Amino acid sequence: MTTAENRNGTAPDDALFDAVLYPHRSLSPTGFLILMGAISGCSIALGTVFWIAGAWPVVGFFGLDVLLIYVAFRLSYRDARRYEVVRLTRTALTIERFVRGHQVMQKQLQPYWLNVRVEEERTGPDRLMLRSHGQAFEIGAFLSPPEKQDFADTLTSALAKVRSA
Repeated sequence: MTTAENRNGTAPDDALFDAVLYPHRSLSPTGFLILMGAISGCSIALGTVFWIAGAWPVVGFFGLDVLLIYVAFRLSYRDARRYEVVRLTRTALTIERFVRGHQVMQKQLQPYWLNVRVEEERTGPDRLMLRSHGQAFEIGAFLSPPEKQDFADTLTSALAKVRSA
């Protein structure tokens, strides 16, 4: 599940809400190998046709296309190794951001005054914003608009339980 998933299947004793946000990638590593094999095969076949026809310089462009597609997918997979952990306790909402397995940011917000909202942008994607005491913080920038709204609704519901307790 892309939006909210309990880590290890259960939340810690003191956590009322524990979620991991991570980008969705629809192409599996096996699918990537199959796709690259198909692209390479087509490039070799077409390159051979052009070589036989005497247009041998075109073969280099077919190889360049395969290389650029490979690099683009590798960068996409590298970017997919980022995630955010959102943990709500009675006293704090903690957000931890990880890039390639290394924590790059940790932020704690007080849950009683926290406002969660999906802000629609005129230009660019919607933003999932957390606001508290004059601070604004964006989370889940890599989520799709429906996933952002789903997560905002789930987090708002968890915050309501904290405030009512």
